Amino acid sequence: MSKRRELDEDDVRIRPGRGKSRPRSKERPSHDSASPGFVVAVDRGRFTAVLGTPDEPGTELYAVKSRELGRKGVVVGDRVALVGDLTGATDTLARVVRVEPRTTSLRRSADDDDPIERVLVANADQLVIVTALADPEPRPRMIDRCLVAAYDSGLGPLLVLTKSDLRPADDLLEMYGALGVPYVVTRRVSGEPLDLSDLAARLRGRVSVMIGHSGVGKSTLVNALVPDADRAIGRVNLVTGRGRHTSTSAVALALPGGGWVVDTPGVRSFGLAHVDPQRVILAFPDLGAGTDDCPRACTHDEDDCALDAWVAAGHAGPGGVARLESLRRLLRSRAGGDDGAPLPDEGR
Repeated sequence: MSKRRELDEDDVRIRPGRGKSRPRSKERPSHDSASPGFVVAVDRGRFTAVLGTPDEPGTELYAVKSRELGRKGVVVGDRVALVGDLTGATDTLARVVRVEPRTTSLRRSADDDDPIERVLVANADQLVIVTALADPEPRPRMIDRCLVAAYDSGLGPLLVLTKSDLRPADDLLEMYGALGVPYVVTRRVSGEPLDLSDLAARLRGRVSVMIGHSGVGKSTLVNALVPDADRAIGRVNLVTGRGRHTSTSAVALALPGGGWVVDTPGVRSFGLAHVDPQRVILAFPDLGAGTDDCPRACTHDEDDCALDAWVAAGHAGPGGVARLESLRRLLRSRAGGDDGAPLPDEGR
């Protein structure tokens, strides 16, 4: 019988543990050398961006969001920092590594009882509300809701009334006269091109979001303002290569002479549940000062609202009564109603 051998450290076999990896650094790159740009289209996780600024645009390129951004949303109009391949050549992609703070945000909720809001467009200057005077009939409540969204978001409103060859604009303009909303009236003359010189002047050098329900002539305006609009919209399809029509997404189009127009044909509803009445009234400086004596959480459309006394004392000027009623009509539009129903789908 052989003698049992003594074991030593050479007999020990240690298998490396599974699932272990190198410790990861918590530090993230600062991307100080990233190039500035802005987003002009979003399509299923990929972005069309332009290097530079809206005032001085450069190369157009495609990009994806970097991992360090996590779930942070990126929308049309966002000013971003870009790294990677910035040539814009075919089959190249850059990366969005940072989203700069937004100056304005056009937001909406799904409906009027849903407080969750979603940003549609960032860093715009004005909201262009397109409404036909006939065929289809104008919807003042829809206009009111868009005005509330504009005031709440810090955008200047512009009312564009189309098809004045079918009906005069006087009645609708009188309804909004007390608010002092700037407007443009267009009309078609048989056999002549649409004259949009006034509208183009109001858009030049600015980032404008255009919205309007089906049939009001918004697409006609966009195509007349941007001669290659169809080509620009089609170019976004190359991001995925699937030939998807982009009429359900916001697209920023460069205007001849400077400025950008953001077409938003995909907006199907404009819920206002997220809107704070206090933010809306800030757009009415002649009335805003009169809210100091309002009760706490005043909606400015109730019996003990201090604005009635303020206007009666003449602090809002000779048109104060009409402006107060117009403001209250806007605020009431937050409660919905048939005339203020969600915007219908935008067909082209």
